Amino acid sequence: MGQRYGPAPSLAARRGSIHDVDVPDQTAGAGFVSLEPLEGGWSGETFVAEAGGERTVVRIYSGRRGPEAPAVDAAVLAYAAGVVPGVPPVLEVRRADPGRGVPGLLVTGFLPGERGDLVLPGLDAAEAARAGEALGLVLVALAGTALPRGGAFVDASLSIGAHPAPYDADGMLELVEVLLAATGSRLRDLRADEQATLRTLAREAQDLLDEVPQHCLVHGDLNPKNLLLQRGEGGPAVSGVLDWEFAHAGHPAADLGNLLRFERRPAFHDAVAATYAERRGLDVAHALDLARAADLLALVELASRAGSSPPADRALGRLRAVLATGDLHATEA
Repeated sequence: MGQRYGPAPSLAARRGSIHDVDVPDQTAGAGFVSLEPLEGGWSGETFVAEAGGERTVVRIYSGRRGPEAPAVDAAVLAYAAGVVPGVPPVLEVRRADPGRGVPGLLVTGFLPGERGDLVLPGLDAAEAARAGEALGLVLVALAGTALPRGGAFVDASLSIGAHPAPYDADGMLELVEVLLAATGSRLRDLRADEQATLRTLAREAQDLLDEVPQHCLVHGDLNPKNLLLQRGEGGPAVSGVLDWEFAHAGHPAADLGNLLRFERRPAFHDAVAATYAERRGLDVAHALDLARAADLLALVELASRAGSSPPADRALGRLRAVLATGDLHATEA
């Protein structure tokens, strides 16, 4: 399909690549003629800017991830651009200056294409399968990167440190216990038998994931809303892989599980899974078992926040279906 996939440059080779644009004492937003919220975003931090007839994407950081967040995100984008197609180019990055009340800023290129969540429902079966193949290759490329251990990226050199709470828990079962006990968690509404099933599934999922002691670059939020597709003669092509805020070093099946969490249309789902499994040398059923196991953490955490957003509400519905059957592949009736 003419798309570029391949191994990423080593982290050491690209460290410091954002140094020249990391200038905190400039005035954020200078030269923007207009600044409009980016359609489809949940964070409230991302905007489309226009200046000189050119559109860019501007992320203004609230500070919830600390002053290093813009530099980390820029470094992730620089690294990911050597792995998969459609990573937005970094145009400018500025660290936050809390002492002066200046927020962090990241400016990236505006990419062509339509959001995947708007495109996929309108595709026929053949087109959906082609889109699935294209996205399967994105997943394969990400899973093929090699990182020394799991964890969060903590600085512009992409050093790997501990995950922020609650993901710093020691394994899936401990995280489930933390979320079950957390004040305000919707998981506290689960019946005792549902909680017991969740603990069993978490233990089994962790055992399965431990059979693959590898770590790679994980996007962390690879759902159709964060993907851009363009239609062409050969079918839909990936033109954008957006919003790398949750990127980390993690399990090679994590993004597969994320993408297929709610996307169960057979033409698309099966093409994604088959492409991933074939290129990774796995049986399709086993690849999907790994994907559901790897996604359980994110599903449970998202479900714990039901009531805060439509995706969180949907996650709770999916989790209840899983707990009702004891099957990680289950969906709502």
